[in-house]
Amino acid sequence: MTATPTRRTPVRLTRFAHGGGCACKIPPGELEEVVAGLTAPALAGGDTPLLVGLATGDDAAVVTHRGIAVVCTADFFTPVVDDPYDWGRIAAANALSDVYAMGGRPVLAVNLLGWPRDLLPFDLAREVLRGGLDTATEAGCHVGGGHSVDDPEPKYGMAVTGVADPGRLLRNDAGRPGLPLSLTKPLGTGVLNNRHKATGERFEHAVATMAALNREAAEAALAAGAECATDVTGFGLLGHLHKLARASGVTAVVDTAAVPYLEGAREAVRDGYVSGGTRRNLEWVAPHTDFGDTDVDTRLLLADAQTSGGLLVAGEVPGAPVVGELVPRGPHSLVLR
Repeated sequence: MTATPTRRTPVRLTRFAHGGGCACKIPPGELEEVVAGLTAPALAGGDTPLLVGLATGDDAAVVTHRGIAVVCTADFFTPVVDDPYDWGRIAAANALSDVYAMGGRPVLAVNLLGWPRDLLPFDLAREVLRGGLDTATEAGCHVGGGHSVDDPEPKYGMAVTGVADPGRLLRNDAGRPGLPLSLTKPLGTGVLNNRHKATGERFEHAVATMAALNREAAEAALAAGAECATDVTGFGLLGHLHKLARASGVTAVVDTAAVPYLEGAREAVRDGYVSGGTRRNLEWVAPHTDFGDTDVDTRLLLADAQTSGGLLVAGEVPGAPVVGELVPRGPHSLVLR
């Protein structure tokens, strides 16, 4: 029988989950098979046209209503760190990111909570919710309740509604040849989180980057005139870039030497802290990628399942490194150099 932890007993939340963060997503290839053909028909007589739906696998759904683009998304996952407050902050930032990735501004969120009530005390759940509330408040987004279930694994996230200018959306199907690719956060949260889960080591710089909002990055992208973007989360840089290139009908060339990584990320790969989700990401993009002479560790880092990663923008974003470019469509959707 498993003892119920108390606040006097240190709780390693990551031990209560089979995966962690966005690495616990259903693999992209399997997911696409599941949702194939499930695109909803146009609603007769509706006054809210669907601008962005399932077809391109974008970051959020968008409808228009009375001249406003309404952006809707949901995201939740198992613990990515052991600290409940930090997990709440990270999960909220990750959910809000989908709205920013569409060029929107989040206005209302509701909590999504799964909790093993017989295993973990509710004061930990309160800390998770407090972390989410604080991050949403920082974003200027209301939190209006939510939904909870008794769940064998702890899970937390948010469903978020935002607004945007329908003429100034950031979409993953709007890429054009000749545009540079900018990345607004370094990679490596996946392998560092996996090391944290296995060893208990805490990586403050990884927590800081995951908890940081993508608000300023989205504002900078819009100010620079960008029209195409996505955020980098569970499918890794290569997975999300493949989806962008496929939707836009272009090839994305990645300058592997220009991609930034968190301190310790390459060492974590070397030491074997690579999630199954990352390996599945790499397997999914392999048929669509010209890897050139890129070494295996770099391939794994480029496919690393990120949690609350940055924006990948087709265009130059001040302060963000340029990590590649879009070119006319070739034999592969991705080329590594």
